[in-house]
Amino acid sequence: MNLDWIKVFIAAFFEVFWVIGLKHAYDVWTWMGTAISIFISFYLMIMAGEKLPVGTVYAVFVGMGTAGTVFSEIVFFGEPFKLMKLLLILLLLGGVIGLKLVTKDKESNPEGAES
Repeated sequence: MNLDWIKVFIAAFFEVFWVIGLKHAYDVWTWMGTAISIFISFYLMIMAGEKLPVGTVYAVFVGMGTAGTVFSEIVFFGEPFKLMKLLLILLLLGGVIGLKLVTKDKESNPEGAES
């Protein structure tokens, strides 16, 4: 795994914070934390998309963020646990992991070289 994929995973981690922040922010400080999380999340995703295929980056970003948000809501905010929800999240993560495994990184070519 290279640095660009690590950026995608960190971006997804911060996505969980801002998605939860959109629902649970209640004062200036929590809204500022939400805004900072949005900035970090999208900055890292955009940086990774410069070297990796954008469609795959976005799919991994959203899939990991969705799984993390659902998990956080169950663990920290009392969302009811449902087996079907867990199975669907596992299916989503399976697709995300599969996309990551079959996607090759863009190789850096010298200026003007054909791919």
